Order: sequence, then C-alpha cells, then structure tokens
Amino acid sequence: MPKQNRGPYILAAGAAAQLLTGIPAAWGVFQQPVMQGYGFSRGQAMLAFAVLVAAYGVGCAVGGLLQDARGPRFAGLWGTALLAVGFFAAALVPPANAALFLVVYSVPAGLGSAFLAPAVLACAQKWYQDKKGWATGVAGVAMGLSGAFFTVFVRGVGGAWGIRVCFAALGAVMLVVCGAGALILQDPPPKAQSGPPQPGLDYKQMLRTPQYKLCAAAVALSAPAVLLFSPEIFKIAAERGLPESAAPYSIVLGSAASAAGRMLLPAVSDRLGRKAVLYAVYLGLAAGSAWFAFAGQWWVLAAYAVLTFFYSGGAAVQPSFNTDLFGLPHAGVNYGFIALGMSGGSILSYIGAQALPLAARHWLAGICAAAGLICVSLVKPVENG
Repeated sequence: MPKQNRGPYILAAGAAAQLLTGIPAAWGVFQQPVMQGYGFSRGQAMLAFAVLVAAYGVGCAVGGLLQDARGPRFAGLWGTALLAVGFFAAALVPPANAALFLVVYSVPAGLGSAFLAPAVLACAQKWYQDKKGWATGVAGVAMGLSGAFFTVFVRGVGGAWGIRVCFAALGAVMLVVCGAGALILQDPPPKAQSGPPQPGLDYKQMLRTPQYKLCAAAVALSAPAVLLFSPEIFKIAAERGLPESAAPYSIVLGSAASAAGRMLLPAVSDRLGRKAVLYAVYLGLAAGSAWFAFAGQWWVLAAYAVLTFFYSGGAAVQPSFNTDLFGLPHAGVNYGFIALGMSGGSILSYIGAQALPLAARHWLAGICAAAGLICVSLVKPVENG
C-alpha cells in the first residue's frame, strides 16, 4: 500500500477505534447494571464515571506526549492495552469493592481511551491539513455512535449473562478492533522543506499563553450540560413521563445526535471559522439546558439530543481550533493538554450531581455554558504561533 494513499485508511482505522472509546457518553446504560452487579450505591457508580472521565482528561495529555515522541501507532497500541485490561479487570472485581473498581477499571479505561484520542485526531489532521475540521469530524463521528453501540451491547450481552461477562466481552472486542486500528495509524511522510519550518508552539510554550487557559476553561465549562445528567438519563427520562421501555432511546438518540454534531460542526467550521461555530455550540448548550429543564415525556429525548449534538460537536471542533491557534507540528500533545479541561469538567459535574437537586443542576449547566461562551470570545490569535 503506497504510503501517500493511506489517508482514507487512517480515517477508517481511527473511526473503528473511536467507536469503542465513547464510554463517557454511554455511561447511562452502564450505571444501573453496575449498581446491581457490584452492589454499588448511586454515588459510588457516579464516582466510577467521574474518575473515568477525569482519567480521560489526564490521559489525553500523557497520550499526546507519547504520540508526539513515539508516533500515533505506539500511543494507540498502549491505549488499546490499557482499555482492554480495564474491562477484563472489571469482570473480576468482587462485589461491594468500589475502591478496587476505580483503580482497575475507571483509571485504565479512561487513560486507554484518551491515549487513542490524540493519536487518531492528530494523525487525521496531518493527513488532511487543508480540511482539518472535516477529517476530525470523520474520525470522531464513530465516537458519537458509541452510545448506540454500547446500549445494544450492554442490554444484549449484559442482559443475558450479566455485567461481568459484558465487561469481559467488551475487553475482547476492544483488544481486536482498537488494536487493529492502532496498527494502521501512521503519520504522513514529511514534505520536502522549501521554506521556513511550519510555525507552532510546543506544549511548554502553549501552557504559558492566556489562549491555552481560556480554551481549557471552555472545555471544562462545556461538560456539565451533559455530564451532570448522562449517568442518570434513564432515570430522568422515566421520571419525566417517558415509558420505561422507551428510556434506552435517550442514549440511542443522543448517540445519533452526537455523531451528527461531530460530523457536521467541524466541517462547517472549515467554512465559517472555528470561533463562529464554537459561539453556536455554547449558545446551543445554554438554550438546550433551559429546554431540558422543562421538557417532559418524549420531548426529554429531543432536548437531550440537542445537548449531545452541541457538546460532541464542540468537542470535535476544539482540536482544529487548537491547531489553528498553536500550530500543526505539536497538535497531538497540545490537544492533550487542552483536554485536561475535561478532568475539571468531570469533577465539577460529579460534585454538582451529588450536591445539587435536579432543578439546580439545570441552572448550573446553563451558567457554565454561558461562561464557556465568554471564554471563547476572549481567545485571540497567538502571536508568532
């Protein structure tokens, strides 16, 4: 296979890997089976989710450094190993041992998913430098579909044989699919240098800029609109009058909306500009939060889908926005450090979900979205970037 023709294969490999890394968006389908299968309380199950997302944010930074030093294939294979080990280990955790579950499942699964993310996204951008937003969207759309995949898998395998067998089966699938995808990842051959090197900041330079701090804060502030509710979306939908048999559609529809956002918004940002689309993202999150606060019955599904559309679409635009600001040469590691904002957003969402009643959580989600909009509006081009 000629190296210069690998772009479509890179996108396909990235999409295959990303399909199995969208666990945070699908945790709602895991929440109740984990509580029942392991004897966890609501708070313990939500803490497992929060630690997983926090580990994902940290892992994006570490994985970015790894892929910058050793290449996307190396980082992707390590990510696959951690992800699969986390799911295999979860199957062996004894009942009522939440601390062990956090250590052997939440941390490695979060880190493994994150090692794969910068490897896939930065690699796709390097193969399609003139269409970075589109390439990011294509590679990331499968992550948006993760919710639908996990819903079908967990309800099918977990419903028949229990959550432990389900975790072990997912570990096997991840080992094969993500491992095969990671093996295909490869940066394009360097172009003959006819002028000065491509401009760009390394992560140490980036961390000193106000643009980095604003972008990381914006990422953190986008999270509560979804993470405050996604672990309990089945319960919320049922309490709002949705038939119990229809509650799983909240994740399936949310997954479809997430995939649409990841595909559409980055492509639109190639034409209209990253900031213009990010303005729409945070306005959409604020408006969607207000609607979700009052939605009942089937409208709960529509309101939640609006939130997942803008949240996931914004997450897919952010890597290209960062590359535009800080340059392409260190795009993977730089995006990894931006994604640390997800750790902050996860911790904020966990505290909010535990401390606040549902009505107050809706207020918090809307306020965070408005604050995220302000952060994006303050981002200026990086001098000499």
